[in-house]
Amino acid sequence: MKFVAGLLSVLLAACAANPPAAEVAPGGTLRVGIGVGPVPSAFWATRDPSGEPRGVTVELARAMAKDLGVALRLVAYANSGEVTDGGPKGEWDVAFMPVDDVRARMVDFGPAYYLTQSTYLVAAGSPIRTLADVDRPGVRVAGVEGTTTARSAARSLKNNTVKTYRTADELFELMRSGNADAIALGRESLAGMQAKLPGSRILDGHFQATGTAVAVPKGRSAALAYVSAFVEKAKKDGTVRKALDSAGLKDSPVAP
Repeated sequence: MKFVAGLLSVLLAACAANPPAAEVAPGGTLRVGIGVGPVPSAFWATRDPSGEPRGVTVELARAMAKDLGVALRLVAYANSGEVTDGGPKGEWDVAFMPVDDVRARMVDFGPAYYLTQSTYLVAAGSPIRTLADVDRPGVRVAGVEGTTTARSAARSLKNNTVKTYRTADELFELMRSGNADAIALGRESLAGMQAKLPGSRILDGHFQATGTAVAVPKGRSAALAYVSAFVEKAKKDGTVRKALDSAGLKDSPVAP
């Protein structure tokens, strides 16, 4: 077992030292799948006034393309489920997304660069105080379709259901207009929404804890070895920390 672990370390180090650009970006340009939403998180990028994506995944994508010595093309999606679906379709070479068992059947994951907790945001004056309160019949719960957060929320609820929508922007509007009682997202994304919804509250605790990780399409072992080595190096040399800080997530810890 120690021999296998040692051999893997050597192979990962070799991939990091000699990036297999042809394996990672066979088209000559690194295509990176990212989610773009209304508020920043370790997964969500946002758009600047010019319309260009900015955020943690964008910074990691740029660093990876530079390391490989290839051009970068960002492939933007409205939610993490659509990012996942793009892998088997050949729409991207590398992506970043929260990990769950459903996705692991569709893509191959490398190491996490961030550990995510998901909970609920409720409106100002809401009688909902705990996670258990969300499971009361009649509570209108909303999440983003195709996401690990929405799937986990649905599994955690015994007396209630989750209605899903394509984008996080829709969740924000539902809460703002009073058409949802609780919205399910990662804690960092909820913090961004809370700042725009005076009096709203993020519930203590969580119904999901998982990693946000790098991924490649199934069966690309050389690419997986490279991106795994890249992320571990990026965690150690401060690249991930700098990307989180630049996105305003200074209190968000890098995954160990």
